[in-house]
Amino acid sequence: MNVDLFTVILTLAATLLVAPALQGVIKRVKAFWQFRSGPPLLQAYLDLAKLARKGSVIPEPSSLVFLAAPTVVVGATLGAAVLVPIIGTRSPLGVGDAILVVGLLALGRFALALGALDTGGSFGGMGASREMAIAALVEPALFIALFALAIPAGSTDLSQLAAVAGQPTAFGPATLLALGALLIVAIAETGRIPVDNPDTHLELTMVHEGMLLEYSGRPLLLLTGAAMVKQTVVFSLIIALVAPWGMTAVLPLALLFWLGKLAVLGVVLACIETAYAKLRILRLPDLLASAVALGGLSLLARAMWGG
Repeated sequence: MNVDLFTVILTLAATLLVAPALQGVIKRVKAFWQFRSGPPLLQAYLDLAKLARKGSVIPEPSSLVFLAAPTVVVGATLGAAVLVPIIGTRSPLGVGDAILVVGLLALGRFALALGALDTGGSFGGMGASREMAIAALVEPALFIALFALAIPAGSTDLSQLAAVAGQPTAFGPATLLALGALLIVAIAETGRIPVDNPDTHLELTMVHEGMLLEYSGRPLLLLTGAAMVKQTVVFSLIIALVAPWGMTAVLPLALLFWLGKLAVLGVVLACIETAYAKLRILRLPDLLASAVALGGLSLLARAMWGG
């Protein structure tokens, strides 16, 4: 495995620095459509700095699982971040399998669910059970879309997928169907409306936030920051798989292309959040089944016509 240390450090630094700003872009766009002033663009940085100064409270029934969960979540998320190429089509670690990225994100989700269950609280258990139920429906859709995009490359290696996706003739009906599936997956993976509402603590609706209720201080800082980084990683994965244009340009220009495409995806998700209300938990299978259907149609179109 040929590791490019400079690219690894640059990828980690860029992802960590941009993730809170991307959250700010989404909030500002939502505020614009709702005719509100909204928070400052850099508010997420201030929120993280505030959490860094606060002490943490550990629930009495918790064990080492509760304490270790934030570290595992951060490690898995950063591991996924250095596998996804953002500059050039080559993965920073030299090899970056798309299935491994999905597995690392699943590992972080599993660790967070265990940490929420470890406290014995009802809200944590409810959030963990909902998160696992959503994941059971999201991951098949993600795998089907990945396999549809992997057929032309003959591999699930992200470097080869990005190289094939960057060809002028690569974007066709099959890719468009896979993109629709990936957008739904991105909404579910990042906990956005209509799957989840990251801005509420209502016990009847929260999913991801329910698993964070027992955390405070620096552990909550790690989990909140990891959620922002995960959002950036998921967006970067979609860019590498579907729209890698400009990634092979010179370094400053490649970064600008990446930032612009991240902003576009953030605006798209913010518009979706504004246009739709949060779905009831029993209606989520219908939405996620549509992602599976889109991925299946993409796979069928790719297998039959190659387009």
